[in-house]
Amino acid sequence: MPTPPLLPNSATEPDGSAVIRVLSYNIRSMRDDTDALARVISACAPDLVLIQEAPRFFRWRKKLARLARAANLVVLTGGATTTGPAILCDLRATVERTEDILLPLTPGLHRRGFATAVVRFGGARLGVLCCHLSLQTDERYAQGGMLLDRLAGLGVDHAIAGGDLNDRPTGRTFRRLADSLQDCWATTPWGGEYSSTPLDPHQRIDAIFATKGIEVLGCGVPVGHPGVTQTDLRAATDHLPVLAALRIPAL
Repeated sequence: MPTPPLLPNSATEPDGSAVIRVLSYNIRSMRDDTDALARVISACAPDLVLIQEAPRFFRWRKKLARLARAANLVVLTGGATTTGPAILCDLRATVERTEDILLPLTPGLHRRGFATAVVRFGGARLGVLCCHLSLQTDERYAQGGMLLDRLAGLGVDHAIAGGDLNDRPTGRTFRRLADSLQDCWATTPWGGEYSSTPLDPHQRIDAIFATKGIEVLGCGVPVGHPGVTQTDLRAATDHLPVLAALRIPAL
């Protein structure tokens, strides 16, 4: 794959709007090469990282904090408190509030949750939601509706959502989200398309979405991005990350 053009760097614009980088990444509970994982995250220079499958058991806070520190970030919210979704951020972000949400439990299935926050970058205010949706079709579709309701309930003009959807763009849950939000890859494709699996990328089940007023400057798997190597991508976890550059309007 040819090297993609460089995404814009994070910046605060004279009009108060903000250009930010958002990374969504399923890290498989940090069971793989955590040094490679930290290198991939750091090379993408994100302002926000939407983590799925964060550590949930013994010393989970310490493990997640160690990853954040290695990537020059801090833990914003989530982890075991959401059964996996978490949000990391850099020090550009001014945190207004956070909320960890557990979704209804279907007997016999894994409990799911959302990590949510409202943050500011310069004069821009942004709602953020990280998710890891169900493997079961009907439950996943219901969770897609809960995601849209939760975004609307954040009380902000601009918001993003991202994570491991366990659904492809042709699936009804993915379509449900894309009907209401911008699918950032479809809006402004950049880099690679497929996020699963690192050894054989052939499906797009990880995505970042944005509300209509946000300008998508580019979104995709950062294959060929400076500092991101194939060796690290394959060693870090069993998904590829999705990186987006977004311009958030000022208040």
